[in-house]
Amino acid sequence: MRSIVLAALLLAATSTSAPRLPGVEPMKVPADNPLTPQKISLGRQLFNDPRLSGDGTTSCTGCHEPKYGFTIGAAKPVGAFKVEQNRACPSLINVGYQKAFYWEGSAPTLERAIDGVWKFIVAPKGEGRPSIDEIVAKLNADKTLRAKFIAAFGSEAKPELVIKALASYLRTLVPTKAAWVRYWNGEESALSERARKGYEIFDGKARCSICHSGVLLTDRLYHAIGAGQGTKDTKGRGGRDPRDMGAFKTPTLLNIARTAPYFHDNSVPTLEAAVDRMLAGGFPSDHIDPQLRAVELTAEERELLLAFFRELNADPASQ
Repeated sequence: MRSIVLAALLLAATSTSAPRLPGVEPMKVPADNPLTPQKISLGRQLFNDPRLSGDGTTSCTGCHEPKYGFTIGAAKPVGAFKVEQNRACPSLINVGYQKAFYWEGSAPTLERAIDGVWKFIVAPKGEGRPSIDEIVAKLNADKTLRAKFIAAFGSEAKPELVIKALASYLRTLVPTKAAWVRYWNGEESALSERARKGYEIFDGKARCSICHSGVLLTDRLYHAIGAGQGTKDTKGRGGRDPRDMGAFKTPTLLNIARTAPYFHDNSVPTLEAAVDRMLAGGFPSDHIDPQLRAVELTAEERELLLAFFRELNADPASQ
């Protein structure tokens, strides 16, 4: 009888298609983790559950808050056990469209990235207390939550199922109705006249779209802009390949007005200062992408560019 019930539950957990962002290729979803409404709902709940962390006080939302564009909004991010993070928490908007994960692209899949982050917030200093298995046991002790795992996976909670549920939810963080998305797909009135003029500067004279391209506003590649000077975190992909010294992933500019401070090291506190730094050709460094050059704008052109950035707020439809 139990097997029949489980089979019925699995049949009910029918797959659903990934959110479709017009203007970009379809999102790739792993064959072993198809999206279902049950997994998405469970993942959303787990994303907000502090029991996943080692100290029981830090949820995923603690570092990826929707009001900050799914970043943290702090110069010194503090995670589980009050451990300060050296890097900015990247936005999770459109994370399902990324080709690799973390600032240097060291995680090849979203599931692998979640696994690494989870292990870190469980034991940020490597002390290993409590273990992930102990945390999962606590999740299963919650009868309501255990039932949700069974409905989504036909099984009680396991570490790999926590990861799959979280990944399923994160793949829904797609701002299909954002003003920028509508503008990119032909709805000119979605942006104000000043923002539209700012985009012309962004795409033309300022040369921003060389790296921040397409509807995603990122080429999903890695470039050296010199950020991180004065810290130990300057290698980026150069830690994997010396030819890429100083190169970090191009972040999306969606929600850019909400995601201060800026750059992978959180070194620039305001949007205006970040724009000025990039117009100056990046940070002083021996490792600068040759495509990055200083650009001189008039005061009005700079204001128009900022007007464009301020209209890039993008809340996911699933939120």
